[in-house]
Amino acid sequence: MANLVIVGSLALDTVKTPFGQVRDALGGAATYASYSASFFTKPATATTGVVGVVGVVGNDFPKQHLQLLQQRGIDTSGVSVDKTGNTFRWEGCYEYDMNEAKTVMTELGVFANFRPQLPDSYKSAEYVFLANIDPELQLKVLKQVRKPKLVLLDTMNYWIQNKKQLLLDVIKKVDVLLLNDSEARQLFETPNLVKAAATALKLGPKYIIIKKGEHGALLFSDGNHFSAPSYPLEAIKDPTGCGDSFAGALIGYLASKNSSSEKEIRKAIIYGSVVASFNAEDFSLERMKHIAAEDIEKRYEEFERIREF
Repeated sequence: MANLVIVGSLALDTVKTPFGQVRDALGGAATYASYSASFFTKPATATTGVVGVVGVVGNDFPKQHLQLLQQRGIDTSGVSVDKTGNTFRWEGCYEYDMNEAKTVMTELGVFANFRPQLPDSYKSAEYVFLANIDPELQLKVLKQVRKPKLVLLDTMNYWIQNKKQLLLDVIKKVDVLLLNDSEARQLFETPNLVKAAATALKLGPKYIIIKKGEHGALLFSDGNHFSAPSYPLEAIKDPTGCGDSFAGALIGYLASKNSSSEKEIRKAIIYGSVVASFNAEDFSLERMKHIAAEDIEKRYEEFERIREF
């Protein structure tokens, strides 16, 4: 039975950066988030784990990609295979400013008709991550889960621009809102992130997390705020999926502690930053395939030293 459910995209990415390129590599928000979360949850069997993924792939999706997730103890019974079309594909490139990708091509494929349906074993999950999908679909997911302890929501500028009211409706129903600085400014129509967070808190979430890319992340709650740095990497190959890796590690840590206290959320943000920093060191999941819990803890301790004064 999945105690943490992640709903989002599984994709095949073609990415070019100043430091290399890949074609049709494993990607997607749900992929990065679930793999990152798995570092903090105990794998059960090859097909049933604490982390459950909900998504859709096409008939061209390599079986070894699902097997990779299953080997991490991730439950993929919520991933449907639509044999009528191809998997969601994204192609993007980065220049030396690695904070923003330029989209070259997007092919939704079977993801265009994605209608998330949670297996019965997912519906009692206590932790839910609604990754970046249509807010209408995010609302449908919330109607399927029974009594989650914590719901984390992510979004993007496309939904802010095209489905703002629906997105606001979703925000009112979640515990933690996650978005980057430009999205926060756009959604709440202010250049001031403190004002944006204050407006967001009035809608209902207990916590607002604003990602600032290479400059770390900010946490806002009622009367408190917390500033987390980013990890100073010497080599960045590909930042694709770092935001989703951050979110997956964050909620994976909270699920492992069975807590949503502000103290634990602050720690979760640091763990999210740690895992995201590993992700940026190579394309797709290649770097994360070669790290273990002790590597994460070592970098977490470095974060503690960075913030000590």
